[in-house]
Amino acid sequence: MTLLAVSLPSDPTDDGLLKQRVHRRLVEKGVDESGGDVVMLRRVLAELLHDEQPLLAGPRFDALLEQLANEVAGLGPLEPLLADPTVTEVMVNGPGRAYVERSGRLEPVPLDLDAAAIVHVVERVVAPLGLRLDRSSPMVDARLPDGSRLHAVIPPLAVDGPYVTIRRFGVRTVALEEFGVDGTAATFLRWTVAAGWNLLVAGATSAGKTTLLNALSSAIPHDERIVTIEETAELRLAQPHVVRLEARPANAEGAGGVTVRSLVRAALRMRPDRLVVGEVRAGEALDMLQALNTGHDGSMSTIHANGPTDALARLETLVLLADSGLPLAAVRAQMASSLDAVVFVARGSGGERCVQAIAEIDACHPDGARALFVRRDDRLVPVARVNRPARRQVARRVEERGPSC
Repeated sequence: MTLLAVSLPSDPTDDGLLKQRVHRRLVEKGVDESGGDVVMLRRVLAELLHDEQPLLAGPRFDALLEQLANEVAGLGPLEPLLADPTVTEVMVNGPGRAYVERSGRLEPVPLDLDAAAIVHVVERVVAPLGLRLDRSSPMVDARLPDGSRLHAVIPPLAVDGPYVTIRRFGVRTVALEEFGVDGTAATFLRWTVAAGWNLLVAGATSAGKTTLLNALSSAIPHDERIVTIEETAELRLAQPHVVRLEARPANAEGAGGVTVRSLVRAALRMRPDRLVVGEVRAGEALDMLQALNTGHDGSMSTIHANGPTDALARLETLVLLADSGLPLAAVRAQMASSLDAVVFVARGSGGERCVQAIAEIDACHPDGARALFVRRDDRLVPVARVNRPARRQVARRVEERGPSC
């Protein structure tokens, strides 16, 4: 790792001046080849800090050393927030204004970063990726080494200073039961995955679509080859045979971009048993539907929508936006043959994320789908019987003794 000069936030206190002197000596010392060795870097910083202020008390010394290590090798004051396992999202709304999401609720946090320091933190993330953040390119998306997703906007688009949003993705596996799914509903959802149904997980922003997709994927047999396609890699599948593809934005010169749609087409040449598309939001919707009609049973994807019916309407719109020239009737026919069910997840007022409904695709129904499970009295209860058969022969024996709704 090449160590560059760090723009520390302006700090008139003795601690701020002390950190600036230590960092200046670190640059002068020529420590520019740590190779990511944080232990070695902390040791050098500790020596320099002790030289600058040998009479520092233990607690203050440790605190300053931690701040210096974060500012030199990490994301500065954001590091403690990203190290907190209870934080699922970090939102910086300009200098000195920040919020975090914990347990589905937003709460303000103190953050000692001025506008220049916020921009510098983002540049340290995007520069190695060939991206840039300046007035000619005032928006950027990137992924942190731990898989978290970063989005930044700076003036003139951002009115009150640089805005940064970091969505974190935990490594802990979340079970279906944590989405309020138990009993017959849980058995049914696991059966749909084993039976090779093609599922569409719908919900609003931060409703838990990707987390639910991870939970559903746990029912995929471990002897299958799975190819995941995402705009930003977020999925954490437990199966051993997983091929992960991630889209790439264009670089600072506007070249080298690879879209999700291109990756969906490429994935078909990789002999997948199942395709998992992190989210459909553009022309890749058409390619995904076509792929589901060519023998990739048991595939899954997510979509932003406010309910099962809205999810199908939005998917229709995305397919039509792909400039395929298909009439609406043909699009709906392809959807009816490609998809089997829509699982709708939503976030409650208390921050909890629950599956609100499971609908089966039904071309004869006026809405294109009919409800199989709905949430009543805080439980998912069956309201109709399943009509669609299993897609996979190996699962038909499961179907015979599977859930009847």
